[in-house]
Amino acid sequence: MNPARRRAIFRRLQAQNPAPTTELEHHGPFELLVAVVLSAHTTDRSVNAATRKLFALANTPQAILALGVEGVKPYLKSVGLYNTKSQNLIALCKALVEQHGGQVPGTRDALEKLPGVGRKTANVILNMVFGEDTIAVDTHIFRVANRTGLAPGKTPREVEDELVATTPAPYRKNAHHWLILHGRYVCTARLPACPRCVIADLCEYTLKTPARALERSDAAVARRRASAGAVRGPRKRAYPAAPPSAGAPAPRAARRKG
Repeated sequence: MNPARRRAIFRRLQAQNPAPTTELEHHGPFELLVAVVLSAHTTDRSVNAATRKLFALANTPQAILALGVEGVKPYLKSVGLYNTKSQNLIALCKALVEQHGGQVPGTRDALEKLPGVGRKTANVILNMVFGEDTIAVDTHIFRVANRTGLAPGKTPREVEDELVATTPAPYRKNAHHWLILHGRYVCTARLPACPRCVIADLCEYTLKTPARALERSDAAVARRRASAGAVRGPRKRAYPAAPPSAGAPAPRAARRKG
């Protein structure tokens, strides 16, 4: 893909969603770290359902550590592999307390040494908490990068390295959010909603979904507009905005009510 097309793709994604952010509800670096660790192999919705209850009771490493493995299990039942994740969460909190004074560290090396934290999670924290231009590659981004031609690669690391090397600097900070939301709501795995995609004419995917097949797409943007009549291009925002607490932290009392 040539640089002009790549820049045009990110320009349109930015116009569609100027201030993208995670859909994981959180208040501060520690809550974000926990939410991202718990999000492995499960949906953000399931994680949010669990953390709303857990964080209302305990939202510091010390407080969660005091609950112990058996104490956190009931709060994580909406999350896949909750038995293992309960053990990992307590180990993570123990490491933060003993090695980092209860604070989330700001270097890749320190983050990746924490229990349950891999490169993807470290990239999210470095990007959202410490402002680095890292790009975390999950299954959505891996699919979108390969399908569109933005950053073809056989492994998540190959895709990450290509995205970091080729994404224009003004778009690099938010690239992760734009691509994951695009993959989640528009460019889905089974049948992407190409007729409603804002970058369809720039995408290099050769097997685009035709308009007549749009109703079979599993993309949320296709389902949402199925009753809107004729197929049109996407409006300003083709996927839902992240909840208020996922961006600017919401007051603690307000978030507990969720």
